[in-house]
Amino acid sequence: MYNVFMKRLYLLFTLQTLFLSIVVAGYTAKISSITPRIEHRMRAGHSYRDGCPVKLRDLRYIRLNYLGFDGKPHTGEMVVHKDVAKEVTQIFGELYRAKYPIRRMQLVSDYGGSDYRSIEADNTSAFNCRAVTGGKKWSNHAYGKAIDINPIENPYISRSGHIAHRASLPYRIRRHKNPFHPEDRALIAPHDPIVRIFKSRGWRWGGDWHSIKDYQHFDKNRH
Repeated sequence: MYNVFMKRLYLLFTLQTLFLSIVVAGYTAKISSITPRIEHRMRAGHSYRDGCPVKLRDLRYIRLNYLGFDGKPHTGEMVVHKDVAKEVTQIFGELYRAKYPIRRMQLVSDYGGSDYRSIEADNTSAFNCRAVTGGKKWSNHAYGKAIDINPIENPYISRSGHIAHRASLPYRIRRHKNPFHPEDRALIAPHDPIVRIFKSRGWRWGGDWHSIKDYQHFDKNRH
């Protein structure tokens, strides 16, 4: 009888501890298949169409928490490949606990599938059935294995040094200046925790590239 009581007490304590850890962390994430409603949003918003290099059945829709530039928790959404869905939720859980701020997180379909408009809104996003910037081959975004994070603070810089978005011009110099400003904390520099967190799971960072720099961009080898 005593052993049964102790086992129940231990189970209750374990459940309470688990519940508290979730509440204290404040982070939740849910992975689901692409429902007809999400498919309609993606097709109507031109982020998915027939002929894309990945099937809808191989994509996953994620709803997850992130800390906004206002310091408060918000719920965001993204679509990624099923092979990376779980680790993406883990990565963003670590970013949440590290208090890394994110401006917003919406599907690219909310911007008509336009990468330019999504960047102008400083939107963090993943899947988009499009070619690489300035090229014809499929981007890793078209496979759901690339994520762009805070793209205004972390611009794409061409070989010639061109930055397409005026709001990104102040972020050409890649160093932190004022940690009290969320825009400054959103800037991704080589030794920042966000880079370490992604790389620890085998993701590459566009800030390491030589001919161009894509500071917003993280991707996973799709092979």
